[in-house]
Amino acid sequence: MQARITSTVSSFGAKPCLISAQARMSYEEFSERVTLWTRRLGALPDIGGAVVAVRGDYSADACAAIIALAEARAIVVPLSPSAAARVDQCLDVAGVDTVVTLAPTCDWLLERRPAKEPRHALIETLRHQGTPGLILFSSGSTGQSKASVFDLEKLIAAKFRHTPSRTYRTLIFLLLDHIGGINTLLHTLCHGGTLVTPEDRSPDSVCRAIEKERVQLLPTSPTFLNMLLISGTHKRYDLSSLELITYGTEPMPVTTLVALREALPGVKLKQTYGLTELGVLPTQSKESGSLWMKIGGAGFEHKVVDGVLWVRSPSAMLGYINAPAPFDADGWFNTHDMVETDGDYLRILGRRSEIINVGGEKVYPVEVEDALLAAGNVRDAMVFGQANPVTGQVVVAQVSSISPEEPSVMARRLRSFCATRLDRYKVPVRIEIVDGDQRNDRFKKARVPSGQGGRVKDP
Repeated sequence: MQARITSTVSSFGAKPCLISAQARMSYEEFSERVTLWTRRLGALPDIGGAVVAVRGDYSADACAAIIALAEARAIVVPLSPSAAARVDQCLDVAGVDTVVTLAPTCDWLLERRPAKEPRHALIETLRHQGTPGLILFSSGSTGQSKASVFDLEKLIAAKFRHTPSRTYRTLIFLLLDHIGGINTLLHTLCHGGTLVTPEDRSPDSVCRAIEKERVQLLPTSPTFLNMLLISGTHKRYDLSSLELITYGTEPMPVTTLVALREALPGVKLKQTYGLTELGVLPTQSKESGSLWMKIGGAGFEHKVVDGVLWVRSPSAMLGYINAPAPFDADGWFNTHDMVETDGDYLRILGRRSEIINVGGEKVYPVEVEDALLAAGNVRDAMVFGQANPVTGQVVVAQVSSISPEEPSVMARRLRSFCATRLDRYKVPVRIEIVDGDQRNDRFKKARVPSGQGGRVKDP
């Protein structure tokens, strides 16, 4: 089956495949790069079933190495530069045999490591079946990073099952070691689209790449889109080529969605849904400016139990290396996402662990954050619960400003504004004015579970 992706890639010939500041590469040239990496990796003993880490960001070599490893039936562990602080832990947990390190200058290095024995049962299963695998790590922002093991053959096959009506010039935003990034990579290569890599993931670099390369599709996160709007960067570049923005990874504030529609009225907005453990699910937004969506299809199933979304997915992981399997006996996965339903449509409210319980009343952080963002002069807001001996918990917010404002004055202004928008128990009892963006390296809010104190843990 792996040969199918390589033969498909070569069939696209002179079509543009990868565009970056360093290189422009056709599918024919990319196919030659895959062949080169097949030779390089083929020199390693027992490459089939080996666990190989690929360290680097999106580049022709990183993408080609991943495809070559899939064809060699190895188990791939992509590690983006953002994982540098925990790379040793990731290599040890995954039992990596070989590390492929790629530099932006196109230099590369192969490093052999002692094989880990005994191997985890999931790795042994893939080796015994002769099936390529994929290991992805969670961000670890609220504890130890979990290592999810996938059957890479199934992930690739899923891309061929879906025939898009067209292909896009897609800006590759989500990280190489993120399920959304892997999904974008495989989907684009399987269908002859073009991947455009910005110099970095700042609003300026992203908009510059959209303008220069006439990007049509931007898959990203609500946190980044809020940064884009607040900075006003979208006004300084020609974004007329942009046709579709897909957003996911976290709940979208209504304020940000409304502002985005006003700023980019000609761009279709589509909400996506996926988790590392499940892959990326097919979705259908109720309309471009709606937070309601349908999920499922093509083998995906979902149900709502006590307001919590459960999913059964054909592209789900096989299990964790370093944690118990999270699936029930029938293969259902508890997403821990609270949802509202309207017929066949769902609206994601937030993670169950993030709900703030104030005297028995539920408060969803995104609702309070939405009010704060609408108050003016707010760059970003993050809301969480803090223990309280009377009510159990109270609502606390950390807010960064767009322009300087005296902290105590700003806090009072924001609390007064929230009081006009929210029920009394939802109004933050304390608002702390902080500097900088409150996000992790995956451009999501760096949240902690409700009730774990007033400081955000480092991602």
